[in-house]
Amino acid sequence: MISNGALLRRAALTSRAASLASIGLCIGLWVRAKTVDQTERGNAERRALFVGLWPPMLWLMGDTVDRTADRYDGRGHRTRPGGWFRRGAGSPAA
Repeated sequence: MISNGALLRRAALTSRAASLASIGLCIGLWVRAKTVDQTERGNAERRALFVGLWPPMLWLMGDTVDRTADRYDGRGHRTRPGGWFRRGAGSPAA
């Protein structure tokens, strides 16, 4: 059985690979936009720009999933509390 941490790391790697693939897709669409006639060029360029917005989103999703995987040990149990706010030495007591 694969642990939760390993599954999360695999998902993070897949997301980062999709990010790099979308860069190639954006470049391919942009080059193709230069080969179509003038009436269709605007739509083709907008499509390439839209796909160009995907890489940062996919990369950050992979980064977030990878950080979440760090919270799990080999048995699939959480090792650290999650959330946006973690109490530190300088935070007020509850």
